[in-house]
Amino acid sequence: MKALFYTREFPPYVYGGAGVHVEYLAEELSKLMELDVRCFGDQNSNDGNLSVKGFPFEDGVFKDADDKLKSVFKTLSTALHMNADAVDADVVHCHTWYAHFAGIVSKLCYGTPLVITTHSLEPLRPWKREQLGRGYDASSWVEKTAIEMADALIAVSEETKEDVIKHFNVDEDKVKVIYNGINLQQYVQTSESSTLDEYGVDKTKPYVLFVGRITRQKGIIHLVNAIKYIDPDTQIVLCAGAPDTKEIGKEMEDAVNEVKKTRNNVIWIDKMVTKEEIIQLYSHADVFCCPSIYEPFGIINIEAMACNTAVVASAVGGIKEVVVDGETGILIPLEQQTEAPFEPIDPDKFAQDLANGVNKVIGDKALRETMAKNGRKRVEDYFDWVAIAKQVEALYKTLV
Repeated sequence: MKALFYTREFPPYVYGGAGVHVEYLAEELSKLMELDVRCFGDQNSNDGNLSVKGFPFEDGVFKDADDKLKSVFKTLSTALHMNADAVDADVVHCHTWYAHFAGIVSKLCYGTPLVITTHSLEPLRPWKREQLGRGYDASSWVEKTAIEMADALIAVSEETKEDVIKHFNVDEDKVKVIYNGINLQQYVQTSESSTLDEYGVDKTKPYVLFVGRITRQKGIIHLVNAIKYIDPDTQIVLCAGAPDTKEIGKEMEDAVNEVKKTRNNVIWIDKMVTKEEIIQLYSHADVFCCPSIYEPFGIINIEAMACNTAVVASAVGGIKEVVVDGETGILIPLEQQTEAPFEPIDPDKFAQDLANGVNKVIGDKALRETMAKNGRKRVEDYFDWVAIAKQVEALYKTLV
């Protein structure tokens, strides 16, 4: 059997959880079958069963387009070019709306069975309009069309499956829940601490860690607003870059600068760090905080848990299926607006609750160590990429 991935992200160009998912799933699937990956970029490699070809954006063609629409036009153009090479796979598998148009064209023109993994859903990310303008209507149409014509859908959590059925016209039997995973040999607690020295983290003081993009979805502004309620002796390490828009980047910068006026132990790493660096940061953190307001799965939580770190996270989406409240971390209830943009009804209360969770874990060494141990075991039991790749292979076989 041969499979073809369409994806925006693939190493070395990975900036979010979906890219991490594709990278590791491709590695494991290529041990089971022949796998082609067509992605956005300039990659070009062939290693055994795994072939990777990048397709660069056509910048010149759209240079005079509206700034918010440029990325949409370039995305659709790139997705079309991805089909210029003949498709000889038995199944095509798409990841995120950026690649869905390639899957639509492939199914229509080559008749290949189409699988869609729903890493997130456009109807539940209305803040994307800030980034894309009317292009958000285009991304929503692409996603809806691809999902409703797919032969099989993979939801990364049970709640994501419910969301797919609620927002799209699909047969429930076509939707299968297959969790995200992690490389258990790579993500493991380390004693190495050179990264802490590089970024000025005091190894004699506790710290809470955030990892993620600067976007409404990840809720980082709520964590920044929570800092004033976190114990003054606790360092705050924000590993956050790739803002969705200049505006949210500026909002983040202003919020951090305001906090720094009264606190000198806030460390903001505003770039993408290497896996080795992030594993060190996870390993030495006293608690990892995930304040997302929307999270279909939250792969960052299992990365932290794999590195023996307790988690404080908002009780939304797939996070509730990953973090076990009171055992591997603390889940923070989030009462949200029922209409877009789904922000907390009481942002200050949410910030205080996040801080209370962080303070509780850091202030109780026995609890922290127990959660860390339980978290690693849970990851080993449920989120191993090796087992997950076999589930995906089994799904492919039902379509071929």
